[in-house]
Amino acid sequence: MAMEPKATLTGAKTLAPYKLACREARPEGSVVRVGDLTIGNGSMVVMAGPCAVESRQQLMETAQAVKLAGAQVLRGGAYKPRTSPYSFQGLEEEGLELLREARAETGLKIITEVKDVRAVERVAQVADILQIGTRNMQNFGLLQEVGRTQVPVMLKRGLSATVEEWLMAAEYILAEGNEQVMLCERGIRTFEPFTRNTLDLSAVAAVRELSHLPVIVDPSHGTGRWKMVTPMALAAVAAGADGLIIEVHPRPWEALSDGPQSLTVERFAGLMTAMDPLLRALGRA
Repeated sequence: MAMEPKATLTGAKTLAPYKLACREARPEGSVVRVGDLTIGNGSMVVMAGPCAVESRQQLMETAQAVKLAGAQVLRGGAYKPRTSPYSFQGLEEEGLELLREARAETGLKIITEVKDVRAVERVAQVADILQIGTRNMQNFGLLQEVGRTQVPVMLKRGLSATVEEWLMAAEYILAEGNEQVMLCERGIRTFEPFTRNTLDLSAVAAVRELSHLPVIVDPSHGTGRWKMVTPMALAAVAAGADGLIIEVHPRPWEALSDGPQSLTVERFAGLMTAMDPLLRALGRA
C-alpha cells in the first residue's frame, strides 16, 4: 500500500508522479523563507563564497567582500564530498564553527552542504539552508532526513538526472513535511569536454512550468571556468532564475578545491554591478 505524503501541500490531480512538487499543487509558486530573506517572490537572491572553508582568514575575508558586493547568503563547504578520497574533504566541525562565526560577524545567512544522514542534526544547528549536492540527489535516506527538519533545503540536480528525476527527488523532501525546498541547476554531464558540465538553462524554464519550487542556478559548477561564470549568471537571470550561487575566493590560485571556477572578490563585485541593469530591465529587485 502506498504511503500518504506527510506534507501539508495538497496532492494535485495531475498525471505527474511528483504530486507535491508539481505546479498544480501551488499554482502561485512557493516562497522559501530564510529568516527575513525570501526566495521565489520575484526578487534575486545571491549566494556566494568559497567552495570549501579552508581557514578563518579565508572565510572572513570572503564573507566581508561578498556582503559588500551585495550577496545575502554566504556559501561555504564544511563537509566536502570529493571524487578522490585523497582530495581535501573539508574542515568538518571546525568549518561549521567558522561559518557560525562568519554569520555572527556579517549577518549573512549560511548555506552549507550536508552529505551524511548522521550529520543532518549537527549541520542544521548552524546552516540557514541545507544544501544537498549533486552526488546525493538520489540519496533517499538523506532526502527524507532533511525533509524531517524545518530548515530550508537547496537540492542540486544530479550529474545526469532528468528534470523529472530531479523533481521526484524533491518530492521525497516535501513528502516528509518540509515545504521549504528550492532546486539548483548546476550543469549536467554531456559529451562536451570544454566545460566541466553543460549548464542547462532550459531546465530553469522547464521547472518554472512544471513545478512551484524556486530555482537557483550555479554557473560556477555549470561551467568550471571563471571566465564563463559572469555571462552564464546573467543568462540565468534572463531565463528567470530566482537566485544564483557563485563560488568566490580571495586567491583562487591557492584554493584547495575548485579554484579554476572561482571568481576573485573583484570579479564577483563586477558581476553584481553588471547584473543590476538587467534586473531593472526585467522589473526585479
